[in-house]
Amino acid sequence: MTSSLPEPAVRTRASTREIFGWAMFDFANSSYTTVIITVVFSVIFPKIIVGDAPTYRQGNLFWSVALSVSYGLVVLTAPWLGALMDFRAAKKRFLLASCLVTVAATAALYWATPGRVGLAMILLIVSNYGFAVGESFAAAFLPDLGPKEALGRISGYAWGLGYLGGLVSTALVVFTVGPQEPDNLAQLRWVGPMTAVFFLLAALPTFAFLKERGTPQALPAGESLARLGFARLRTTIRELHAFEDLVWFFGGLFFATAGLSIVISFAFIYGDQVVRWQPRSQLLMFVLTNLSAAGGAVLFGALQDRWGNLKTYRLTLLIWGLAVVGIHQTKTLAAIIGKAVGGAWAAEDVYLLVGTLAGLCLGATQSAGRTVVAVFAPASRSGELFGLWGVCGKLASIVGLLSLGLLQSALGLERAILVCGGFFFAAWLLSLKVDERRGMATARRHEGA
Repeated sequence: MTSSLPEPAVRTRASTREIFGWAMFDFANSSYTTVIITVVFSVIFPKIIVGDAPTYRQGNLFWSVALSVSYGLVVLTAPWLGALMDFRAAKKRFLLASCLVTVAATAALYWATPGRVGLAMILLIVSNYGFAVGESFAAAFLPDLGPKEALGRISGYAWGLGYLGGLVSTALVVFTVGPQEPDNLAQLRWVGPMTAVFFLLAALPTFAFLKERGTPQALPAGESLARLGFARLRTTIRELHAFEDLVWFFGGLFFATAGLSIVISFAFIYGDQVVRWQPRSQLLMFVLTNLSAAGGAVLFGALQDRWGNLKTYRLTLLIWGLAVVGIHQTKTLAAIIGKAVGGAWAAEDVYLLVGTLAGLCLGATQSAGRTVVAVFAPASRSGELFGLWGVCGKLASIVGLLSLGLLQSALGLERAILVCGGFFFAAWLLSLKVDERRGMATARRHEGA
């Protein structure tokens, strides 16, 4: 990474078909994160599989632990896999493998029935591991899809399409299997298999249209692929000091992702256990947040290309801070609004409004973060650096989920949710240390090394 080979001034934009193929993986894998992690299985697990009503504190804790273990496995393996992927020019094969792992383990959730907590946790760990490393593998293609000044729009388009995928897949599941209640277990068992089939079919355009760039390198005599991967990774880590802006950005992204992991994993649990919403409000929250997230990802993606990736990212963090306060004060806000308009406002109605506001930044924060890494990463090392991006995100998810899991066990979910606000504020502060132009110039200096 010490070479000073210049990066081409303008990278050719990939074909519309290839960009669509890449974006379709966001469409496909959103079925997993939306149905399994956020909306449906996240409620089934504590409520039916663990079933420790009325507090669900043990179920919530087991949920946090399972997700944290899967992210820990990503931390241990993703950068090494990224180094191998770059060396072998095998991004597509690695992405396919991660997809198949996720699909198989998700389908097997059919056998996760009440009392089989250990089996459910193992399948959740395996499926979420495949999903999480797949995110890094897919993101590593982004620097190849166009000039750096166009990557914000491309990433935002894909993330927006992803939320539409989450909306479609979850609608299919929810309307097919019915309410998340113990007496509906026979239907609820199909949540995993239905999600797996959707993921697999929706990802087919990705593997049909996405191109594998780069040239596979020959393995030196007497060297094993595993050792070589670790050697490349050690070199990258040693020389990270040269990527000052990327390192600072990873630091801030750590806290942003910690906050997002809580929102994604506990938003519907919070609505069920704290707000005590009705099924109608749960459905509306799902529809409104996915639509606002899709629109926000596209709109903020266009803003990135005009205003700058980093400025856009910072703006989303400030909006998140306001949203967390609104979530915590949902009941108080409902009373205030009711007095102001002269009518009764339910807490779940305010929660819907705040959720829609937060949804605008749900995809935008993640898409903007992915784009910043893409413009700071030399294309020849994108697999490794996006592997570190994955490590940063998953370590953050571990910290975020365990922080909330332990805090809610001691203080209750309503008060524990405030930890999100602290995470987003810390992310904003650290982002002030990052200079986007300097980071892009560093990537150009190290291209081809």
